[in-house]
Amino acid sequence: MSVYVGIDVHRKRSQIAVVEDGGAVQVNRNVPNGVEPVLSVIGDLPIGAPVAFEAAYGWGWLVELLEDYGFEPHLVHPLRCKAIASARLKNDKVDAATLAQLPRADLLPQAWIAPLDVRQQRVLVRHRCQLVRLRTLLRNRVHAVLADHGCDRPGGYFTAPGRAWLQALDLPDARAAWSTIFWS
Repeated sequence: MSVYVGIDVHRKRSQIAVVEDGGAVQVNRNVPNGVEPVLSVIGDLPIGAPVAFEAAYGWGWLVELLEDYGFEPHLVHPLRCKAIASARLKNDKVDAATLAQLPRADLLPQAWIAPLDVRQQRVLVRHRCQLVRLRTLLRNRVHAVLADHGCDRPGGYFTAPGRAWLQALDLPDARAAWSTIFWS
């Protein structure tokens, strides 16, 4: 007997539905995300059972878990999954059961699951992009504060001489300005 699994993944919890070959729902349970809770529902299923889940926030851990325990993960493309988007009754139980029915009916709109090393490189690049944006935001803020006080320096502010110049500036204490804004 074949079984199919659908998981409606959320940030903290996931709804897991197990459907048998005939289409009947065996299990439909909401569990906290993590290895133990997910395996408590699907751990006894046959190796190689297809597991469908939508591409949602934080799905990477689930792919690793499923691959480690011998399941066949299928990332469902959220924009091409009309079965869930157009359903009249929409809740996590229905979504998980519908996701389980898609591979059973061979109607799975799959998205590509990048290999682990590619996913890790993507995370690194995203993190670097965020740090660069933050650095730019902070440098722009320094420029704005200096402009508000009529201070300017030829050359850069963030070189060694520029940082020494910044430290030598006698600017008013920002705490006084913040206290008048927030406490008056």
